[in-house]
Amino acid sequence: MMNFKKSLLCVTAGAVLSLSATAAETTLRVATWLPPTNPQNETVWPIWAKWVEEATEGRVEIIVENYTGHPKTIFDAVEDGVYDVGFSVNAYLPGRFSLTSVAEIPGEITDAETGSVALWRTYKNYFESADEYNGLQLLALFVHGPGQLHTKFPVNSLDDLKGKKMRVGGGLINDIAERLEVTPVSAPAPKSYEMMQQGVVDGTFLPVQEQKFFRLSEISSDLTLFPRGLYTTAFSVVMNIDAFEDLSKKDQDAIMRVSGEKLSRLAGAAWGKADENGILEAKSNGVNVVFLTEDDQRVKDLNKLTKGIDQLWIDSVKNRDVDAKAGLAAFRKYVNEINSEK
Repeated sequence: MMNFKKSLLCVTAGAVLSLSATAAETTLRVATWLPPTNPQNETVWPIWAKWVEEATEGRVEIIVENYTGHPKTIFDAVEDGVYDVGFSVNAYLPGRFSLTSVAEIPGEITDAETGSVALWRTYKNYFESADEYNGLQLLALFVHGPGQLHTKFPVNSLDDLKGKKMRVGGGLINDIAERLEVTPVSAPAPKSYEMMQQGVVDGTFLPVQEQKFFRLSEISSDLTLFPRGLYTTAFSVVMNIDAFEDLSKKDQDAIMRVSGEKLSRLAGAAWGKADENGILEAKSNGVNVVFLTEDDQRVKDLNKLTKGIDQLWIDSVKNRDVDAKAGLAAFRKYVNEINSEK
């Protein structure tokens, strides 16, 4: 009898799930390009999918699919309707999403959640009028945790980086790499393991979580952590505009209620939490993890090297017809406000 009851419960549960899926009027296909264990796939998409289905009372469901192309092509794939939703690194398309690079200025944030929420608020209040997302429906903006040094050599001084081949992903980190006098090698983040393993590069600039998710702990000898990192990277979550406009106004509003700042915060928090796991992974694999303090000479030297990058960013967006200086000041204000709430 007990087995029968269990079977009946399983069948009933399956029927409910089936009915829920059948009842959905719209299925949104989401393109993702990172490993299954990455926080975007393990945490962010499942939670957001649940939010969307609940907010639309089951009328809209989310299906996440693996994207095998270069991450920089996801924006085009979504815009062309190959996928309904996707996310990628803004810097993979230089010049298209320049304003969100405000979050990439070194020394501005200490954690991904704060930076993500501050970026969304800055965009909505200062940058939205520039229409950088023309042809797309912007759902969220977020950043990863502070980018750090993953290397196959110790970094006892910034001079140790000179001439070393380092993978870079684009954006302001390219300017920082130039000032550090490294030899930059451009490639998407998932290529880091292969490139380090094969000796194509001597290290990479990435958040700490990639010690685990990209398995960098297997090939790094050193992980050097700056208090505020060297940089961060801005991501956009976007939706095909036709797919969005095909929804009823009720469902459009429902999706945006669980996107925007709410989704930005969720993504930032998930990616930030993953950095803690990255440190544990590095230590467990014998990587030399070095925590630098503000009074360390390497930190002081980095601060000198990166001085003026904020003005470099302001100058780079002069053609966007926004008050970039005011936007940067607001971003800093939001960061301080959000930090004070914690």
